[in-house]
Amino acid sequence: MALSLGRTLYNLAARRAPETVVARPPRPAGDLVWLHAPSAAGVAGLAGLVERLEAEMGVAVLLTCPDAVSVGAAIVQAPPIDTTTDARGFLDYWAPKLVLFAEGEVRPAVIAEAEARHIPMFMVNARAPHLLKAREGWYPGLIRASLAAQKRVFAVDEAGARAFRRAGASDVVLAGRLEEPSAALPHHEPERAALASLAATRPIWLAVAVPEAEETAVIAAHRSALRLAHRLLLILVPQDFSRAEALVAQMEREEGWTVAQRRLEQEPDPETTVYIPDSDAEYGLWYRLAPVCFMGGSLAGEGCARNPMEAAAMGSAIIYGPKAGRFGTAFGRLGAAQAARAVGAADQLGEALSDLLAPDRTAKLAQAAWTLSSDGVEASEQVFEAMQQVLDGWR
Repeated sequence: MALSLGRTLYNLAARRAPETVVARPPRPAGDLVWLHAPSAAGVAGLAGLVERLEAEMGVAVLLTCPDAVSVGAAIVQAPPIDTTTDARGFLDYWAPKLVLFAEGEVRPAVIAEAEARHIPMFMVNARAPHLLKAREGWYPGLIRASLAAQKRVFAVDEAGARAFRRAGASDVVLAGRLEEPSAALPHHEPERAALASLAATRPIWLAVAVPEAEETAVIAAHRSALRLAHRLLLILVPQDFSRAEALVAQMEREEGWTVAQRRLEQEPDPETTVYIPDSDAEYGLWYRLAPVCFMGGSLAGEGCARNPMEAAAMGSAIIYGPKAGRFGTAFGRLGAAQAARAVGAADQLGEALSDLLAPDRTAKLAQAAWTLSSDGVEASEQVFEAMQQVLDGWR
């Protein structure tokens, strides 16, 4: 009775947009799996599953997300409105053999319709169960019934597992986070070896995509760190490469430093204090050369300009400011794993850099960052095996 009331209240609370015709591409022949991510941030963990489902099992993959995304050969669509009518139309058309919901978003209308059709459902990368935004409310028994309909919930941690058990999920396993595509960037190994030979045993740090507003802070940090390590080399990659000439003139005039520019085919010889690349196409090279990396844009810019997982994948110790930009989730994970050093203001950058010149401290952060960037293999394998068992049962 309570569940019936909950579903009735939930359906009455729906605020439908004006009726529109949903443009759908032709459904591929054969088996199809539906994966749903509540945001673009949740798509990364599903990418590996998409590739394996297509390559190893030969099934088509439908990916729904309210944000614009692209993942391999998956068919990408907006998710259905969570009403009985839309859920029926969506499931009638796509007829998935299996459904995966990421992160813990609960769509009661869709889940009820899928359950009625005996379509197996999993929740993956599950952190905490929650209804759609703008659909929250008091609906007796609704979340509990929706979670009980899940074949299995793969929780990211103990807190997530407890949250799903309390909310009504009957089969919850602690799996961890799904493996995400590697952020490691390519490089030209002979070039890396040549530059490493030129640098010899010099300590190196990298300032990534530095906006004009942060140039002074980076220069001041380098000046401060040089007092502790007089052979320290800074690889400074400006966000705007037209700033290179002005930067060279400023550093040579005001600091007395020798600055080499890659566009002029100058090399970072033993007398070079700062080296300025000429494009953003070689970050894979710079990350591999620099044990310490500052993420530009995160301090006084408009938000971090590059994905910090690029540096993490190369085992570079990361320094970042309070402006995470679109990489808030990545920085949150790095911070929780004690895999990065946060600074709150420009005058703290030099102190953080100087502290990380100690090899043991750099190694600790770099190892934690690398471990974080490369985890998730076991969780992905566990989820894929469960999916494979379900799909094999259909055949």
